[in-house]
Amino acid sequence: MPKSVTKTCGILTSGGDAPGLNAAIRGVARTAIDVYGMTVIGFENGYRGLIDNRYRVLKPSEFSGILAQGGTILGTSREKPFKDKIGIYGPESPTPVEAIIQNYRALDLDCLVVLGGNGTNTTGARLAAEGLNVIGLPKTIDNDIVETDVTFGFHTALCVATDAIDRLHSTASSHNRVMVIEVMGHKAGWLGLYSGIAGGGDVILLPEIPYDIHAIARHLEERGRSGKTFSIVVVAEGARSLEEAALDKKAFKKARAEMSGSIGYRVAREIEAETGLESRVTVLGYLQRGGTPVAFDRVLASQFGTAAANMLATGEYGKMVALRDNKVVGVPLDRVANRIKTVPLDHRMLETARDVGTCLGD
Repeated sequence: MPKSVTKTCGILTSGGDAPGLNAAIRGVARTAIDVYGMTVIGFENGYRGLIDNRYRVLKPSEFSGILAQGGTILGTSREKPFKDKIGIYGPESPTPVEAIIQNYRALDLDCLVVLGGNGTNTTGARLAAEGLNVIGLPKTIDNDIVETDVTFGFHTALCVATDAIDRLHSTASSHNRVMVIEVMGHKAGWLGLYSGIAGGGDVILLPEIPYDIHAIARHLEERGRSGKTFSIVVVAEGARSLEEAALDKKAFKKARAEMSGSIGYRVAREIEAETGLESRVTVLGYLQRGGTPVAFDRVLASQFGTAAANMLATGEYGKMVALRDNKVVGVPLDRVANRIKTVPLDHRMLETARDVGTCLGD
């Protein structure tokens, strides 16, 4: 058995669930246990479990059959340990971060592996700055983590969203309607852009490109004049109007809180008001996160997981596993922390969308 710098590691999944988490857990744990003889401790429900010291030593039998399983066998939460500065049980008790450090040391962990998105890896970077050994894996259906070409979970969500758009085409054409489909993507529009192109969306609205409802109306009316009897409008949940783009963060948040329904419903109302075209809305919501991961995500998550185990063995801590130019590499966590990968305005996929006649709202 090869020698390993790491003897005992912890592992947790944090943030929103995403397809491929179990494949990644399996990749880390099976390699760590079977190849290197490590002890792997799984914390329940993300950083919350690490704070409360809820864990179990993972056994090889737990990884059987989970490759194609959605969700996460460890559970997850959106706990933000650095947010609270007060004691977890009262003024005299440790803060969440202090509790994490105490539990990490009490369990004699050599490293903590965290599977999650921007918040999870940012927390991982901050724990590394506190002196803990941390390795991150990039998980999110939004594909918005920097320093990696793609995250696991994205392709499954893309397939779900594309399939939904395909299905809406038939009802849109039958009823001569505008069908608005809202997909996830609060700050970055990767999912909306890719699914919109794959599904033949006529209008795609993204957070990166503030939309002008008048431009959208002109596009839809021109489609009508050319004999097109229906249209598909794909809206990322973080899409903004030109007016909203001019607001500061506080004013924008207030405006969204006062908005009736989600952005998809507002866009549908605006389209009807501008054009008189009957519009209907479908919000995919958590359907995009659930279910069996597609083959691409299973393979990618497995690659990331096994790479993380190999990094544990060599003591390559303080990094996030990433895919760069089709190579699995480790990038420093502090280069990932507090950053979002949005769609660049010169991205080739935006050019692709425009070239096939898609309106991007501008």
